[in-house]
Amino acid sequence: MSFAEHAIIWQVYPLGAVGAPIRPAAPEPLEHRLPTLEKWLDYVVELGCNVLLLGPVFEALSHGYDTLDFYRVDPRLGDQGDMTSLLDAAQQRGIGVLFDGVFNHVSSSSKYAQLTTGNSFEGHEALAELDHENPEVVELVVDVMNYWLDRGIAGWRLDAVYATSPKFWAQVIPRVKQRHPDAWIMGEMIHGDYVAFRAESGIDSITQYELWKAIWSSIKENNFFELEWTLGRHNEFLESFVPQTFIGNHDVTRIASQLGQERAVLAAAILFTVGGTPSIYYGDEQGFSGVKEEREAGDDAVRPPLPEELSPLGKWIEDSYKALISLRRQHPWLHHARTEIQEIENQKLTYRAVADEQWIEVQLDIEHPSVRISDAAGTELFSFSAS
Repeated sequence: MSFAEHAIIWQVYPLGAVGAPIRPAAPEPLEHRLPTLEKWLDYVVELGCNVLLLGPVFEALSHGYDTLDFYRVDPRLGDQGDMTSLLDAAQQRGIGVLFDGVFNHVSSSSKYAQLTTGNSFEGHEALAELDHENPEVVELVVDVMNYWLDRGIAGWRLDAVYATSPKFWAQVIPRVKQRHPDAWIMGEMIHGDYVAFRAESGIDSITQYELWKAIWSSIKENNFFELEWTLGRHNEFLESFVPQTFIGNHDVTRIASQLGQERAVLAAAILFTVGGTPSIYYGDEQGFSGVKEEREAGDDAVRPPLPEELSPLGKWIEDSYKALISLRRQHPWLHHARTEIQEIENQKLTYRAVADEQWIEVQLDIEHPSVRISDAAGTELFSFSAS
């Protein structure tokens, strides 16, 4: 049984979630903020999730994607002792922890300067691209990945994997898997040939940005035909691998801000009833809002601190998520299910998720926001109506 088969992920951007300063004017002193995250682990279990995907946790200059030291926990979060405590507490609850591996680029002022190409990443002068043709970079990445796997993490998200040659990863992944055969390694691909990259690189899964776009866009634009086309593509991907699916992450506008809270439940229903390894971005299950803007600090609104206490206003959304996660748990074959369209109009869609001679049926209505999910016997498994 693979790690991903029963994985339901809760993704957190740690620096934001614990209220750390994102752009300090000078190096910050050690501050033990990771215990804040540890307090949320019981909540993760209560939701029905069993994987914690952490954004950058290594020492960095600002937002975490400008790494200074791959072997040191960012002092704004805490120290190695804090991280060990978090990993131990997660393990005690049956939660696997994934780290964000930012191995495409580092801070231009990091100690890895001799391993960079001299080019900046996507025009960001503060980010220097690692030279993936250099054998020393292969050695560094293999060592870092194994170092943290040795310390108890369950796997890696590879940041900006689309910007790195799959040939590089083909040198790295087998060596990591040799030592940690059960490690789950997922790559961030915003665009590109998912199937070919995955086959050539040896990674386990890829972020399904095509499906993310189609889910929110089809609901927002009253055009389920966009989703129909993308679900056809999704079925093709499932022939080769199981993608990581999501309707929110640290880089995009919150789903509740895109659609409103009621229609965001339709998006969640799709997420949990199509094939994939589903991921919830922290707070989406409470209806958090936040708009990403293309400017300096434009991500801050979608990377907020976790509250001291959750507002009761989000309870109904949380209950919907819990019910959908429970449905997913009761039908684990949904992980690799194919989607078959039954009926479609601009604002109405009925599809079946099918696998292992089993199926469930999902009925969606945008105009009068509602969802009904039933099994082959016609038994209602989940329903939601905004009216």
